Amino acid sequence: MRTFGIVLIVVGLIMLFVPGFDFITREKVIDAGPIQVTADKKNEIGWPTYAGGVVAAIGLVLVITAKKK
Repeated sequence: MRTFGIVLIVVGLIMLFVPGFDFITREKVIDAGPIQVTADKKNEIGWPTYAGGVVAAIGLVLVITAKKK
């Protein structure tokens, strides 16, 4: 559980400073025999800034409450 908590802390801190990311996909618009028309579509994935704080806090709780071996 301790390792998972550390991973959550790192991911939470990244989420605090990076509000999301964009990527582009290519989609077929027209596919009529030998004629093909494609278009690039911009996709965005975002999350609220406070979500990073929540994830980091949960990770901190897991690290603190983890039992030592």
